[in-house]
Amino acid sequence: MKAVRRVLDIHAPQASMPDGLCALGVMTKAPRAGKVKTRLSPPLTLSEAAELNVCFLRDTGAAISAATKDTAARGVGVYTPVGEEAAWTGILPDDFDLIAQRGHEFGERLTFATEDLFRCGFASVCLIDSDSPTVPQLAYASAVTALHESGNRIVFGPSDDGGYYLIGMKEIHRELFQAIEWSTDRVAEQTLARAAELKLKVRMLPTWYDVDDRTTLQRLCDELLGPSRGDGEGYAAPSTRDYLATFVKNEGRDRIWPATT
Repeated sequence: MKAVRRVLDIHAPQASMPDGLCALGVMTKAPRAGKVKTRLSPPLTLSEAAELNVCFLRDTGAAISAATKDTAARGVGVYTPVGEEAAWTGILPDDFDLIAQRGHEFGERLTFATEDLFRCGFASVCLIDSDSPTVPQLAYASAVTALHESGNRIVFGPSDDGGYYLIGMKEIHRELFQAIEWSTDRVAEQTLARAAELKLKVRMLPTWYDVDDRTTLQRLCDELLGPSRGDGEGYAAPSTRDYLATFVKNEGRDRIWPATT
């Protein structure tokens, strides 16, 4: 019988939390049709987009678990909505915990997620998006290593659309999530400016990309299904790759991966 996944409670911090543990918190919504990855419809249906989101979560969780094996780190699904905890069964790895999101605006949710993970006893916290299934395992391992080193700093994984896929810290810095123009190409720029104002050292991770529209879906297919697949540094994302390959096998490539000239 599968063990019940632990749901962390900020009102009852874990007495058994190991010293020095880094939380790798994946920000995630229950993968329901019409609630996640809606900008991928079209070319996908809403149900297909939700299933692709499941694949993204499986691959992100697997990459985190593999990258942090035998290190002082733990994966956590930072989820919404409350009451749908079972939605992540069979999706996130069994060694992941869950913790509920709080807040309304995105900056609030990131702030509260960071605060709550620290309150649960973690020594450092990374928040990670669920839109980048091929982020290299080395990026996650490097983030944990940097946060275990002495001295205060943040770790930052920029996305090439002007956002970021990972932000990590050793103590709460609420200002990093305040007065940010979310969902614009200025997010990374403004966040790094805020870090400079706070005189925080920044450890940069490789720039990567989010998959949230038709163009970036094509880029993902190029990376996972194209002739150069496996030649780059990105994570192989087997769940995502196999799901996309099924479309190509059953329908041809035109709907999700049209050939370019």
